[in-house]
Amino acid sequence: MTTHHRPERVAQMVQHLLGELFARGMRDPRIGLVTITGVKMSPDLREARVYWTVHGDPDQRKHTAKGLENARGFLRREIGIELKLRVTPDLHFTYDEAIDRGERIEQLIRQVHDEERAPPPEPPVSERDE
Repeated sequence: MTTHHRPERVAQMVQHLLGELFARGMRDPRIGLVTITGVKMSPDLREARVYWTVHGDPDQRKHTAKGLENARGFLRREIGIELKLRVTPDLHFTYDEAIDRGERIEQLIRQVHDEERAPPPEPPVSERDE
């Protein structure tokens, strides 16, 4: 009965460990302020889908994605040393667009509120004279 919860527990441990590794800092200057937003493990614990986000512009996101791909081996080795699993999961990094979507929705809501607060436009002069 506990075996089906194991991928979730291992995913939480991987997320925590990756968060610590990024908080300590990586040597690769391309990797910015990365936040690990989630990890999903395959049922056999051989693969981990790591969801991440980074603060900065789209250019920073591209550089960070390349840096993460280059750091996969190092990060996998660190996870293997720390978690002592029979098989160390292969890491697949996926940018988490949920924060970007949330910011866009918030921006649109602010825009609507600003438009509602603005005074109504005055009618043209020719219409007022009639």
